[in-house]
Amino acid sequence: MPSYAVWALGGAIALMGAILALRGRVRIERGWAGWTLRRFSWRERACHWLLALSGIALALTGPAYGRLLLPLFAGDRLSEIASSARWLHERVAFAFTAALGWAFLLWVRHSLPSWRDIVWLAKGGGLLPRVHPPAWKFNSAQKLLFWLVMLAGVLLSLSGFALLSSNATGTFATAFALLNALGTWFGLAPVLPPPPSPQQALEYAALCHGAAAVGLLGAVIVHIGLRALLIEGALSAMTRGEVDANWARQHHSLWAEREIAHLEAAMDPGDLATKSRRA
Repeated sequence: MPSYAVWALGGAIALMGAILALRGRVRIERGWAGWTLRRFSWRERACHWLLALSGIALALTGPAYGRLLLPLFAGDRLSEIASSARWLHERVAFAFTAALGWAFLLWVRHSLPSWRDIVWLAKGGGLLPRVHPPAWKFNSAQKLLFWLVMLAGVLLSLSGFALLSSNATGTFATAFALLNALGTWFGLAPVLPPPPSPQQALEYAALCHGAAAVGLLGAVIVHIGLRALLIEGALSAMTRGEVDANWARQHHSLWAEREIAHLEAAMDPGDLATKSRRA
C-alpha cells in the first residue's frame, strides 16, 4: 500500500504539471473586478479546514507514513515516534468522521447531479481557453470530488473503526452475508466467498482502509493543485470566504448572477453604480 500511495502522489503531481504545461494558469479573463461576493460562510470554512487538517494528520500518521518515513529514525526514537503517531491517528479519526458528516449536511444539496453537469464535462470543464460552461455553486468537478470524499471517507471511517475496536470479523462477515443475500435475491450465484476468518477479516479491513486512503490522497492533491496553484483567485474562497466578482462570473456564472441579483436588490443605487463601473 505505501507503494500505491507513492504512485498516487506522483500521478497527481504529474497531472498537475501536464495541465499547467498544456493549459497554463487559468487567469481571470476580465481582470479583477475590485469587489467580491460571499462564497462560503465561516461555518463552511471551519468544516472544510477541520476535514482537511484532520485528513492531513491521518495521512501523516497512518501506516504508509510509518513505512516511508520512520526508517529515517532509529532506536528508541523510532519506537517513540511510532507510538505517538498511532495514538494521534486513532484520536484524530473521530474529528475526521465528525467533519465528514458535517460536510455532507452542508454541501449535499449543492452536489446533486443535473443535466448541466453533462454540458460542463463536454466542454472540458473550463480548462479550454475562453470556454467556461455555466455552473451553480459547485461545478461538476467539485460534485465528483464531494462524492469521492464521501465514499472514501465512509470506507476509511468504517474500516478504521473496525480495526480500532477489534471488531473487523463481525463487520466484514455481516457485509459478506448481505452481499451474498442480494446475489441470491436476484437469482445470481453468491457474489462473494463465505464469511472470512478472523485473520482474513483483519486483512480485508486493512486493505479497504489503505485503498480508500490512497484514492482520497490522489483526489485531494489534484484539488489542492487546482485551487491553490492553477486557478487564479480560487484560494480566497476558503481563506477569506469571498471571491472576486469577475472570477465568480467566469467559473460559476449561474451562481454569480443569482448572488449579484440579491446584492442589487439590497444595495443603494449609488453603491450599485460604483460596482457596475468597476466591473
